[in-house]
Amino acid sequence: MERTSLTELALLFARLGATAFGGPAVHVAIMQEEVVVRRKWLTEERFLDLLGATNLIPGPNSTEMAIHIGFERRRWAGLLVAGVAFIAPAMLITAALGWVYVRYGTVPSARWLLYGVKPVILGVVVQAIWALAPKAAKTGWLRVLGVVAVVAYALGVHELAVLFGAGVLTMIAGRRSEGLSAFAPVLPGLAVGALAPSLSSIFLVFLKIGSVLFGSGYVLLAFLRSDLVLRLHWLTEAQLLDAVAVGQITPGPVFTTATFVGWLLAGWRGALVSTLGIFLPAFVFVALSGPLVPRLRRSPAASAFLDGVNVASLALMAVVTAQLARAALVDRWTIALGLVAAALLVRFKVGATTLIALGAGVGFVVHRLLL
Repeated sequence: MERTSLTELALLFARLGATAFGGPAVHVAIMQEEVVVRRKWLTEERFLDLLGATNLIPGPNSTEMAIHIGFERRRWAGLLVAGVAFIAPAMLITAALGWVYVRYGTVPSARWLLYGVKPVILGVVVQAIWALAPKAAKTGWLRVLGVVAVVAYALGVHELAVLFGAGVLTMIAGRRSEGLSAFAPVLPGLAVGALAPSLSSIFLVFLKIGSVLFGSGYVLLAFLRSDLVLRLHWLTEAQLLDAVAVGQITPGPVFTTATFVGWLLAGWRGALVSTLGIFLPAFVFVALSGPLVPRLRRSPAASAFLDGVNVASLALMAVVTAQLARAALVDRWTIALGLVAAALLVRFKVGATTLIALGAGVGFVVHRLLL
């Protein structure tokens, strides 16, 4: 396998960070297309192992996948380059919106953007699940387990319970004789004593959130509301909702909502320290856990555990995709756009980034002329 340059890593993940709308499931799907299908940097099996490992540590999943891929290709330098390149575009866009919000009291509407992009990214995620599923659900047991995981998550079972449960059940089903010990690094809550949002207190609040948060952007909303609205009174409910809306309409990691909040609290310095605080744990956790993934595969018991986690991870992606479909396919125009995008993706192998740009353009035209 050819050596990947740091420039290649930086350009790829900067492009993804600037164009990848739709949240972690979409980001992972686009990464699968770019690094497995197009560039062949990783095998399907290796990509699944990294995805499973990512789901077992706190922090933003898609960012951690970018960091994992960077580590796989260029070790520690690649870890830093891929992670920073993926985060930076979204951080800059979100910071610019923070400046606009502070100056004018609102942010530009981008409903047309999501209107056109969501149907396109739906197809991208479905294709990724379709490609990864045969590698994850490679036995009858794992196929059944995947269905059970889909049902459990759809019924509201916590995603960590689904992931760990799938891993443990697969170990038991395989009747492995070798034990497995696991350590989940979780930092204790960091108390922030200052009532005023100093730079250090902003950093510590977001460091705590980045260190303990598992789950989706909705879980992030709960953490932000608890800390910033109810406990510290740094934001109003309306400001928090505006911050979350900005995270949804911008590309790249949803966690760059922290950048927007930091700008509201302390200008560009607040944006920098909040971004550093919430993303720093992801680099640490990947650095600690990444080298362990090959060792897990060499242990029969740990390998069985990882197989279960992998198929459960795809089950979570499938449920999120179904939820995305309800929000994306809202009329005949979005349904038609989704079908066209799927045809271009499957028949002509058009890249995800090109399709996202197409979706944004169609969304603009339809919104302006027909809605």
